Amino acid sequence: MSIDFDTAMNAMARLNRNTIMNTQKKRILAVDDQSRNTRLVKLYLEQTNDYVVREENDARAALATAEEFQPHLILLDVMMPGMDGGELAACFKASPTLKTVPIVFLTAVVTKEEVAAGRGQVGGNSFLAKPIVLTEMAACLKHNAV
Repeated sequence: MSIDFDTAMNAMARLNRNTIMNTQKKRILAVDDQSRNTRLVKLYLEQTNDYVVREENDARAALATAEEFQPHLILLDVMMPGMDGGELAACFKASPTLKTVPIVFLTAVVTKEEVAAGRGQVGGNSFLAKPIVLTEMAACLKHNAV
C-alpha cells in the first residue's frame, strides 16, 4: 500500500492541529499584514514555552484561521489593507466561538505616552503601541489573563 505525498501531508497537518489544541500552552493568534511583526511576536512568545503562536498576514483570512485555531488571545494590527483591525475585531466578536476571546490591538498610530495615559485601553480593548516592546507585551498578556 502506498500513500501519496498530499495525503501524508494532510494527515500530518491534522495531527499537528490536534496536538496544538490539546497542549497546555496558551494559543495566541498574531494578525498583522507585515510578516516581520508576526514573526517577532512568534519568536518572542514561543521561546517562553508558555505559548503557541499562529501567524496570519492576510486580514481577509484571519477569521477562518481564528475559527480553526481557537486562540486564547488575538494580537491584531489596526491598519491593514483589505480590512482594518476594527472591522476584523467586529467579525471576531460576531463569531459565537470567538466573541469572548480578548483582542489586543497593535498600532503605530499612538505613542507610548498615549498608551500610558489611557492605561493601554480603548473601548474596553487593550492596545500596544508599535514598535512593540517585549516587556510591555508580556505585561499586557498577563493583564489579559493569558
